[in-house]
Amino acid sequence: MTGQEANSIVALQKQGYGYKRIAAETGIPLNTVKSFCRRHPADEAESFCLCCGTPLEHVPHKKKKKFCSDACRMKWWNSHQDQVQRKAFYTFTCKCCGKEFIAYGNSHRSYCSKACASSSRGKEE
Repeated sequence: MTGQEANSIVALQKQGYGYKRIAAETGIPLNTVKSFCRRHPADEAESFCLCCGTPLEHVPHKKKKKFCSDACRMKWWNSHQDQVQRKAFYTFTCKCCGKEFIAYGNSHRSYCSKACASSSRGKEE
């Protein structure tokens, strides 16, 4: 593929054309256009941290970053609780007191609290 063909693919890709339309416009085989577009995405604009706005540096062949650090990630998610999709809620009945409770993330809970767990083992808190 020549440089001129590559430039025309990128230009058509930025205009929003699909693989088939680019292949038809340029006369390049469809699979060649697909592989080129996947290797050279048109939307490789500079991205910024969702929390603080710091420019991000992406590692090739890895998932694109959204945050510059773990601190920014935690701060952003804690302030945007409505956007978190929590799916690991489990409902149990406590083996000690019989009360129904909901736990997040642990599908093997038996007791509703540390007090119930320790009293069932013969320990009192």
